[in-house]
Amino acid sequence: MREQPERLRTDAELLTAHVNGDRYAFEELFYRHHRQLYRLALLTSRDRDGAADALQDALLAAHRAARTFRHDSAVSSWLYRIVVNACLDRLRRNKSHAYEELDEQLCGAVDPTGQLDTMIVVERALMRLPVEQRAAVVAVDMQGYSVAETARILGIAEGTVKSRCSRARSKLAAMLAGISAGATVPE
Repeated sequence: MREQPERLRTDAELLTAHVNGDRYAFEELFYRHHRQLYRLALLTSRDRDGAADALQDALLAAHRAARTFRHDSAVSSWLYRIVVNACLDRLRRNKSHAYEELDEQLCGAVDPTGQLDTMIVVERALMRLPVEQRAAVVAVDMQGYSVAETARILGIAEGTVKSRCSRARSKLAAMLAGISAGATVPE
């Protein structure tokens, strides 16, 4: 007789298990979402150290606040909001980092396929957006959250999400207008 493969627990099941004392449940949840949350922190914080610190702060906050999760949204949305808030808190505390120019090392090496070149130009343009607009447009256009979900995640009105996304898209369109002609976003 064949053994049934073990079913992967959902995020909500892992969070509940963590709250109920499962020592490894939060670790599994962390590893499941780490890459996406780090990328979000990097896009919001604008530097690797700040992103790593904000992600650590956020995950410690999530670990401690797990009992307060109301299960009225996806666990990933809840984690996303905690990470964004941790990044915004760090940026507010240290305004000088909010306006630093993008470090070339942050963008990584250039891939000869051209796809990575485009990604770098887009990421540079994203980094030039105000943090509130960047958080909204990243959530909606890159992470795939709806306007309503993004409003809940960021703790703002849906209309505010729409206006921030609209402004961000307009600014991105202007910055990226020359991308097909081989231009780059000015540093």
